[in-house]
Amino acid sequence: MSRLAIPTVDNAVEASKPLLAAVQKQLGIVPNLMKLVGNSPAALEGYLSLNGALAKGSLSVQLRERIALTIAEYNACDYCLSAHDYLGRNVAKISAGEIDAARAARSEDARTEAALQFALRVAQSRGRVNDVELATLRAAGFDDAAIIEIVANVAVNVLTNYINNVALTDIDFPAVHAKAA
Repeated sequence: MSRLAIPTVDNAVEASKPLLAAVQKQLGIVPNLMKLVGNSPAALEGYLSLNGALAKGSLSVQLRERIALTIAEYNACDYCLSAHDYLGRNVAKISAGEIDAARAARSEDARTEAALQFALRVAQSRGRVNDVELATLRAAGFDDAAIIEIVANVAVNVLTNYINNVALTDIDFPAVHAKAA
């Protein structure tokens, strides 16, 4: 059971209701994470704005979902693993094997793996990556804009991982659990 209140959409803070309605329109559902974050309209607006902006960036939905899986596994966030496993399979159309590989920052595609390894290093080092790690990512074909987007995707996923780990958010997707907490 969640340690923080997850209101229904009808019982949400008034300022969050239009934001949650937009989520409903886009996804067809309002996941528990959104209702939970909606306890703070400012936090919900900030999360949705950053997430929406990153969706317009240069990274594909497949790579963004893989980054989300890598970071969720690293932070042992079962809610985010469950959500991104579902989204990866059903929205991004990523194979089961590639979803499992992404949880370990791996991929059959060398360019994708370079991005996932870099994303993991950003999380592990709290952004203090070295010149070799940056050079490796650039050699895989990522420019400075893409590097910034990878870091921003790590950050938005760390945000949701931390919120869900604090709250122990009730999982409303098919449950997936971290391999090692």
